[in-house]
Amino acid sequence: MEAQAGRRAAVMAARGLAVAAVALAAGIPLFVIAVVSLALIPAAGVGIILAPVALLSVRALADQQRTWATDWTGVEIARPYRPEPAGRSPWRRAAWVLGDPATWRDVLWVLVNIPVGFVLGLVPAACLVYGLEGLAVAPWLARITGYGWGPFWPLADYGFLGTAATILLAALLVLAGLPLAPALLRAHARFSRALLAPTRDALERRVAHLATTREEAVDASAAELRRIERDLHDGAQARLVALSMNIGLAEELMKRDPETAARLLAEARQASGTALTELRDLVRGIHPPVLAERGLDGGVRALALSLPIPVDVSGDLPGRLDAPVESAGYFAVAEALANVVKHSGAARAWVELEHDGRRLRAIVGDDGTGGAIVAPGGGLAGVERRLAAFDGTMAVTSPPGGPTIVTLELPCALSSPRTSPSSGTG
Repeated sequence: MEAQAGRRAAVMAARGLAVAAVALAAGIPLFVIAVVSLALIPAAGVGIILAPVALLSVRALADQQRTWATDWTGVEIARPYRPEPAGRSPWRRAAWVLGDPATWRDVLWVLVNIPVGFVLGLVPAACLVYGLEGLAVAPWLARITGYGWGPFWPLADYGFLGTAATILLAALLVLAGLPLAPALLRAHARFSRALLAPTRDALERRVAHLATTREEAVDASAAELRRIERDLHDGAQARLVALSMNIGLAEELMKRDPETAARLLAEARQASGTALTELRDLVRGIHPPVLAERGLDGGVRALALSLPIPVDVSGDLPGRLDAPVESAGYFAVAEALANVVKHSGAARAWVELEHDGRRLRAIVGDDGTGGAIVAPGGGLAGVERRLAAFDGTMAVTSPPGGPTIVTLELPCALSSPRTSPSSGTG
């Protein structure tokens, strides 16, 4: 047990050394580069390109600290950053980074972490190293003229008593370093959490956003249930009632008027086929079977083949998404393509799917007349509400004359690898 505790303390001390080294070797250069790039923003706009790069590098260092804090000490530090915009222009990217309050807290953390991380990370390792060195060297101090040990070298001048005192001090340092290593590493994680975690205002805005999106999701679900009920009542149910009446009349006419009975049975057979088709369409509108069988990219490719205009589908997701996210992404793409067919006058459309490890991005474009807007009560507004329930975003670029590009983003992870990736063009 003691040996295991010693090994754990040594591991924690080594991790502390990593924290101290990163605080100096990465923190100082990144802070200097960030300040210089910000100073260059007024100089012909050079900083517009350099500042996001530098500040995102600071963010990457902060993310590394979040990972270490969780893995090494169990202290979780949430990411408070705003979602990245769909546009790729340098100005939009700079506005996104510079306008995020969490960016400036990252910069403050890097600056303060230089002394704090260095001290908290170095002290346990220094105690253990100095202590072990004293234990190894102290018995020989009386025989080695002029050699001292660490900060206590004058003790070598007191002979046996100096050697005994050196061994005692070295042992105390080792014993102090064992609990200090995990304690100071946790202290550093809590210090980082104080600067890198979301603020109270951010959490309140997050709660308000979640409450709004929950209400919208509940309203959308209720509207979807009413649509299903209406479709069943006005469509399949009405046809099944008529089918039952036709079969009843055919039974009565079977002996008196076989020809009319045969005609009624033929109509009943046709009505049953129509009702079955409507039920299949209704089920497909709830959750398409192809989505469950082939995943999002397979479902989008099948959807593209059913549209009256050519739709090119590119991208290949290396795994499956969680079912609710997969369904939301599918219906968002389906609604965007439906808008293309109904309103754009396009001769061709395309869909690009990609996953960068943190989020799904689907881009739906067409060569139509443009002018698409997110109008209240419109299809694109419904897509926006559907995505918002999953913290997703939608951006629409549609100048007059086209092209129209709808970018859909959903934060998510791939839940399982896919064994048979699909490819091709819809």
